[in-house]
Amino acid sequence: MKAFLALEDGTWFEGESFTGPGRAGGEVIFNTGMTGYQEVLTDPSYVGQMVCMTYPHIGNYGVNLDDVESDRIRVEAFIVKECCKEPSNWRAKETLPEYLRRHNVVGIEGIDTRALTRHLRLHGAQRGIIATDCKDPADLVKQARDLPPMEGLGLADAVTPKEPYIWDGKGPRTVTLNADGTYDWPGTGPRVVAFDCGIKWNILRLLVGVGLDLLVVPAFFTADQVKKINPESVFLSSGPGDPAALTDMVHATSLLLDSYPTAGICLGHQLLGLALGGKTYKLKFGHHGLNHPVKELATGHIEISSQNHGFCVDINTLKDVELTHVNLNDNTLEGFAHTKKPIIAIQYHPEAGPGPHDSRSFFGRYRDMLRRELGR
Repeated sequence: MKAFLALEDGTWFEGESFTGPGRAGGEVIFNTGMTGYQEVLTDPSYVGQMVCMTYPHIGNYGVNLDDVESDRIRVEAFIVKECCKEPSNWRAKETLPEYLRRHNVVGIEGIDTRALTRHLRLHGAQRGIIATDCKDPADLVKQARDLPPMEGLGLADAVTPKEPYIWDGKGPRTVTLNADGTYDWPGTGPRVVAFDCGIKWNILRLLVGVGLDLLVVPAFFTADQVKKINPESVFLSSGPGDPAALTDMVHATSLLLDSYPTAGICLGHQLLGLALGGKTYKLKFGHHGLNHPVKELATGHIEISSQNHGFCVDINTLKDVELTHVNLNDNTLEGFAHTKKPIIAIQYHPEAGPGPHDSRSFFGRYRDMLRRELGR
């Protein structure tokens, strides 16, 4: 079935839908991962975005129930050069087209993804429309221009849960707070409240794996609600959209920083930067993919990281903060630590496995910081 992708600057591409009739819109970005398409599809950070995979052959190992990062597909649409309809892998439970159709997500192939990627690198991420019912691509261009830009778009509400929950080893399990808003912590590890702004499940696995007693709360929880829960630390998760649009979260975070050791990943990193009085800005085409080199300045160690973000903290707008990690591709900020308060944050994704797992040391750093601060 013929399908068109039209960008806001008037550029358009013709391809074919491998999921049947459909229509989708969002910010068009590219991901450089050769593998990991299932993790990409289910990462809540991709809400509002249509993802183009730069690797030409996608779907060859199918889809299984073990590699998801949330309970459903989160991308607005999926763009590939060629979709494999007959996967070969003993773990596969269904094909990529079946998976997308089951979640009502449009998939398009036959696009010159190299040309699309180069266009986005030169001109930046753009709003776009995919449609199978198009007679004139110029109409889609106009529709793309009517979409809201990512700047100013707060999307945490679209992915955050309605109720607190815990990670039970297999998935999230909803819990009920006491009538007065308190919580009976079941474990003996450091008590951590994690804000779910679009958290990936592997972050939860690894936080629990280093011995933390974890309670996950919705992004809209206030500072007073968190204090009633009586945590010993606060964690801010990854998630989609413009961090500067999440003014309530920034305010709540600023109120909690004086009371609790705090850590953040990706969007959480950006929220911490804003809560400390800094500013964020939008990257031209963002960092989306695997094998991004990040340098830890204290040791000179190079981490091969997985990344997915379109915004960045401006380190020059922060006070009492030291730069801890930098991106070797473009020298943007990848991590910072407060010089007077127990606060650490990184922009990349330590829970992912782009090959090596060297970035997972962040979870050990967080645990060690809590041990020092709490004396246990």
